[in-house]
Amino acid sequence: MSNSTKYIFVTGGVTSSLGKGIISASLAKLLQARGFTVTIQKLDPYINVDPGTLNPYEHGECYVTDDGAETDLDLGHYERFLNVPTSQANNVTTGRIYQSVIEKERKGEFLGRTVQVIPHITDEIKNRIKQLGKTGQFQFVITEIGGTVGDIESLPYIEAVRQLKWELGNNCMVIHLTLLPYLSTTGELKTKPTQHSVKVLLEYGVQPDVLVCRTEHPVNKDIRRKLALFCNVAEDSVIEAMDARTIYEVPLLMEKEKLDVIVLKKLGVESQGAPQLDNWRNFLNKFYNPSKEVRIGLIGKYVELKDSYKSISEAFIHAGAVNDCKVQLEWIHSESLTEENIPTKFNGLKGILVAPGFGNRGIEGKILAIKYARENNLPFLGICLGMQCTVIEYARNVIGLRDAHSREMNPATSSPVIDLLENQKSISNLGGTMRLGSYACEVEEGTLASKIYNKKKINERHRHRYEFNNEYKKQFVDAGMVLSGINPDGGLVEIVELPNHPFFIGVQFHPEYKSTVENPHPLFISFVEAALKKA
Repeated sequence: MSNSTKYIFVTGGVTSSLGKGIISASLAKLLQARGFTVTIQKLDPYINVDPGTLNPYEHGECYVTDDGAETDLDLGHYERFLNVPTSQANNVTTGRIYQSVIEKERKGEFLGRTVQVIPHITDEIKNRIKQLGKTGQFQFVITEIGGTVGDIESLPYIEAVRQLKWELGNNCMVIHLTLLPYLSTTGELKTKPTQHSVKVLLEYGVQPDVLVCRTEHPVNKDIRRKLALFCNVAEDSVIEAMDARTIYEVPLLMEKEKLDVIVLKKLGVESQGAPQLDNWRNFLNKFYNPSKEVRIGLIGKYVELKDSYKSISEAFIHAGAVNDCKVQLEWIHSESLTEENIPTKFNGLKGILVAPGFGNRGIEGKILAIKYARENNLPFLGICLGMQCTVIEYARNVIGLRDAHSREMNPATSSPVIDLLENQKSISNLGGTMRLGSYACEVEEGTLASKIYNKKKINERHRHRYEFNNEYKKQFVDAGMVLSGINPDGGLVEIVELPNHPFFIGVQFHPEYKSTVENPHPLFISFVEAALKKA
């Protein structure tokens, strides 16, 4: 293969949420399994600078990279599929593009010229797209463009793609993901929405090279021929993407449809043999044929929208496969919990996870859930706010600090066992100002944490403003809580646990962000194992 990086764009039409991220990640997986180096980036057309300030109800979870970027949840899929970390450069928003162009204009970098969408905004977009290619690390850069073709906000991105197709020639191609709706009254798949979607793309000067058609029914030869004819694509470039039982099956479906072969041919890249997907198939085999099942409660305040906890539910899938079991998640709203109904609501659960989050809503329910797990030997894992609630619960009910709370929820508390990080006290902006990204943690020998990790020093990703208040350290240790993980630089308490309990651990970081198919997270593996023992 020549030295020049190949660029693949994935656009979407007809409706949003068709799975551009999963198709991008699946193609990347197939190319990676053929021995190529691949990365994926997401271009988001909204004007927020990043998803960090977005409500999870709006956009699902905010994913965090090692270098501290708050990004779209699709980056989680990219990492889970490829087992390669992403970075700040893998997620770009319109907000960031405009911010960057405006800063250059203020510095006088455009030498007094009028700043316009073309060329200034589109040039900035093209630079961001090519940034990953310029590192020399990747043979393929797959760029997923958020939203759907025809949206006003995605126009500059489509224009940038048109220009790049012109500039890069054979080193660049476009895959268009679209929907073939099924009309039950006539019993047929309809191609018209796809034709319209491609027509809109053509109006913008972009000819898709491959059509990937989301569908609930098989796409027969006639339909493929019709789409090829009306959309100017080769017949073998009309790809069927049937609904799958799990996202992890999609790479195999795309392999069957020869998506990787068609892409390599279009880009003039030699390809021998087939993708090496043995590990992937083993994982799927375990996923589809578990010998046992275990029910675990996920306690959170955004449970109506499961995407708010996407990385957590995926980490349970990975850990379940390792333990040869299916993890049946019960989604429980923390606001609904009371002292009286917990025994009923938790009936049959073999473990509970108290989820991360911000703000006061549902906090007392989380604290009650933790108390129940502690007193009834129910395996427990608390993440971020879940760990902070663990500290509050222990302070109130074991140490006897009745008014114990976090200053985030109750600024007037007389026992702020959770307090604002020192460097956060002068900050008024919310966006990108938390403790973000990967930090080191030293694990105390002989603890549950050291048994789980089997390492003295670990690195985990963070996203928080408040922390364990070290002024209360002695009281917790004296009352029997083990502070088993400490950040070596600032002395921050990262892990708390209880020794005389089958499995009771709270972590200030987000282990779910690092769990992948090929590298499931040890914390989740051990937690599922403990839940199985309880079963």
